[in-house]
Amino acid sequence: MKLNRIAAALFSVGMIGAAQAQVSDDVVKIGVLTDLSGVYSDLAGNGSVIAARLAAEEMGNKVLGKPVEVVSADHQNKPDVAANLAREWFDQGKVDMITDFPTASTALAVMEIAKQKNRVTMPSAGLSTAILGEKCSPLNAQWTTNTYALAAGTARALVKEGKKSWYFITADYTFGHSLEKDGTEVIQENGGNVVGVSRHPFPGNDFSSFLLKAQASKADVIALANAGNDTVNAVKQANEFGINKKQIVAPLLTYISDVHSMGLAKAQGMYLTEAFYWDYDDASRAWAQKFFEKAKKMPTASQAGVYSATLSYLKAIEAAGTDDAPAVMAKLREMTINDPVIRNGKLRADGALVHDMLLLQVKTPKESKAPWDYYNVKSVLKGEDVFPKPQAACSLNKT
Repeated sequence: MKLNRIAAALFSVGMIGAAQAQVSDDVVKIGVLTDLSGVYSDLAGNGSVIAARLAAEEMGNKVLGKPVEVVSADHQNKPDVAANLAREWFDQGKVDMITDFPTASTALAVMEIAKQKNRVTMPSAGLSTAILGEKCSPLNAQWTTNTYALAAGTARALVKEGKKSWYFITADYTFGHSLEKDGTEVIQENGGNVVGVSRHPFPGNDFSSFLLKAQASKADVIALANAGNDTVNAVKQANEFGINKKQIVAPLLTYISDVHSMGLAKAQGMYLTEAFYWDYDDASRAWAQKFFEKAKKMPTASQAGVYSATLSYLKAIEAAGTDDAPAVMAKLREMTINDPVIRNGKLRADGALVHDMLLLQVKTPKESKAPWDYYNVKSVLKGEDVFPKPQAACSLNKT
């Protein structure tokens, strides 16, 4: 009997050693490919790097007995720069997974390379639904949200309030086009119509001509299909022209960093749909406080998504006993994601993480009781009600 126990113990030790040996290069390396200096640096940037490191620290900076490292780089919102950095990371830097990707075009550029190199991508800020279409990858997870889910919550709420006619001011690149397309679909499905569109260069500074065209259209809602500083500048200029007194200005992607930049006096009353709000419940508040201690500001949904993606990836490696990309993705698809950021999350075959979202309304200055106390939670939106259906264009949906 004693010999049997010794044999069992030796077998157990051997199995642990075998699991540890399944980590490539004896290190699990996370790459945060982000905008460190440009228009999206506030909503992603160094905050995303902090978020990834918080996830690694939560795992003790180890998985399967091997060290976890986080590296970062500035892709400058350029697909070619992102692709070159990713190749270098995969070929020379031993990077296993890349996350963040402000601008969907950078995510799409890297996803194909990652598939060729057998590595994982987990966009948190790359939101175009094109990522889930013909460019979908079995090794990709669009972690936080996408343009359809963002549009679905906000557009449905406003159309139901009787705001039927819409005018789009759209950033003229992949993300803006996707948000406009998905927003239009939701508006029309709910009985509204789009009366006009203006497309502005990315990034943009002067929105006066676009806003005046939107004002002249007399649309009930002026929808902003842009993000970051573009959204902030457009809202501020709409206030200067007094447009918001007669028409609703509705940014379809608004981060808490944007509202912080606008100020509650200009942003008050706006509806928005978000994947995460720091003050939603005890779990979100506790994690956000850890982030605040390092970043000196509250996390955006994109930054929080990097934390959730990194933590879930590391947990999937632990469950799979290996960092082999297909095995890790298989585990991610088996898991239900519940953490301080994502609630009731399930990863689909096409790479969409379907989870509950929040419909929020910006508080008035009088309603706000403390710094970063910016939103009233109007409702919790079930993932299956706001995320897009699987696209036929994605071959993974046919298997």
